[in-house]
Amino acid sequence: MNRFTRRNIVVALPDDTRNHLFSEQSWKRLEQCGHVLVSPAGGALAHPAATRTLADADILVTGWGTTAHGRRLRELAPRLGTLVHTAGSVRTLVDDTDFARGLTVSSQAENNARPVAEYTLAMILLSGKSVFAAQHAYRTHRGVPTGPELPAGRGLYGMRVGVVGASRIGRRVLELLRPFDVEVLLHDPYTSTEEAARLGARSTSLDDLLTHCQVVSLHAPLLDATRGMITARHLRLLPDGATFINTARGALVDQDALITELATGRIHAVLDVTEPELPEHASSLWTLPNVVLTPHTAGSAGNEVRRLGDGAVREVERLAQGRPLAHSISREQFSRTA
Repeated sequence: MNRFTRRNIVVALPDDTRNHLFSEQSWKRLEQCGHVLVSPAGGALAHPAATRTLADADILVTGWGTTAHGRRLRELAPRLGTLVHTAGSVRTLVDDTDFARGLTVSSQAENNARPVAEYTLAMILLSGKSVFAAQHAYRTHRGVPTGPELPAGRGLYGMRVGVVGASRIGRRVLELLRPFDVEVLLHDPYTSTEEAARLGARSTSLDDLLTHCQVVSLHAPLLDATRGMITARHLRLLPDGATFINTARGALVDQDALITELATGRIHAVLDVTEPELPEHASSLWTLPNVVLTPHTAGSAGNEVRRLGDGAVREVERLAQGRPLAHSISREQFSRTA
């Protein structure tokens, strides 16, 4: 007897996304789990061409490029039992009522957190050594930089690192920081002092963290309550020479205030995200020497995307075997994650 319980598995992804996510081997594993159908409308769930395919879906595989265009998932796929999302946030596809009616949801936020945390660790270490400031000064003067060109206290030993948000990425960053001789402060309203200690950090207020850390990394979710959470007042608390790292969302920070503070040259920033996502052509973020600006490259890219596809296939395999999802999202988690 086949150990799998066979279901209709609908893959609703743009063709190029699907080809990047799944290797030939992982696609064969997916086909062993049930009857696999590729939506003829790609990632457009509300497209008329997808109607018949979605009507029979027991499991729906989605990801980057999957859109519902304002339609409710339960209307588009009335018999759907599980959404397996190959990307991170599922907020554009489901809402609280989907959880209320019993839809189970899985995302690859955990696997997508890994490259973001790795990028963040690299930037923390380089910032702690003042590598970006040294590189700029060295190339500008074509000589060994000295004096005020480099921040005081350069070096990792005993450096204070602040992590704002014990999200999946924030927790992974805390884990990666463990081998280094740094003191880690954590601000997260949902994390107790005891849990922060288990994560290798000291729980503290946002003001205290910003005031005392040489490097601060932002990992909060973008919600109504967190939009603009880093204000001009907060940025002024950063000590001279500090580096502010944002790999979360640009809208978490007052962008005008950030640019104003950076223009003084007092602090540095590593920005993988901004608001708007692409800075205006005339924005000083393009030219400020104390800013490292990257185009949202911290997340999964290149061969890292296959990790997300493999993770999604493992989730479908667990369903087919009657096992619980490894990366399920509860109704409570959905209420406070991006």
